Amino acid sequence: MAFGRSSLGSSATGGGRAMGAGGQRPLSDINVTPLVDVMLVLLVIFIITAPLMASSIKLDLPQTDAGQPNDTPKFVSLSIDASGKVFFNDQALTDEELAARLEKAAADSKDTEVQLRADQTVPYGKVVALMGIANKAGLSRIGFVTEAEAAPQTPPR
Repeated sequence: MAFGRSSLGSSATGGGRAMGAGGQRPLSDINVTPLVDVMLVLLVIFIITAPLMASSIKLDLPQTDAGQPNDTPKFVSLSIDASGKVFFNDQALTDEELAARLEKAAADSKDTEVQLRADQTVPYGKVVALMGIANKAGLSRIGFVTEAEAAPQTPPR
């Protein structure tokens, strides 16, 4: 009965290949011993290698202030009201003064972001012109600030 086979009987008893009334069915059990062996080997390997995953070398690393992360992102606020007046950090400026301030902000940090707020009635050309001034000053990160629409009120039921 090796490998899931069984004797089917002889042809005199009616067994033969065409399993008649008295024939036995072949065995179809799955041999799980190799599966258990492989699983136990893997378990032993993981038990041995798991402690090696964590670094067990104790080091006294040097300290420096040069690599400290800067948690506060730098940004400048640039606003345009309905009349076309430009504000840099809530201070009214001319285009020339704005260019000088933006160049100074870019000199301080190239990662400075320009947060652009424009009134709905401001012409698109004016917004693009201010974006050009900021880009020419060396500030390429520009974000548009908008207000979320108010959710429609549903009448109480």
